[in-house]
Amino acid sequence: MHADRGQPFRWYIKGLMLPGHRKSVEPMAARVQPDNVRSVHQSMHHLVADSPWSDEAVLSAVGEQVLPELLADESPVWWIVDDTGFPKRLRNGTGSAPAKAGGRSSGESPLSGKG
Repeated sequence: MHADRGQPFRWYIKGLMLPGHRKSVEPMAARVQPDNVRSVHQSMHHLVADSPWSDEAVLSAVGEQVLPELLADESPVWWIVDDTGFPKRLRNGTGSAPAKAGGRSSGESPLSGKG
């Protein structure tokens, strides 16, 4: 790793590990260095946005570690990686209330007679 990326990397990993619902760079920068958010955000963003590693190499390394565990026996396995299932944590605004579609909340059946 290039010398100027060591500290932003440590901040980034620490931000991922600390409590907090938002794991994007700016909120993590505020948690790891609250007195220097702007500079830390920029350093962490540069680390993530201009990464020197290859996506293929990272996925290959993950596969080398995960696949033996998944294929340890003959039972069927599925490895689903999907971060879209995490609920939004907003109090107001987008994602804070059930969506309405055609006068019904998104959880109601059109046949239920509700809405």
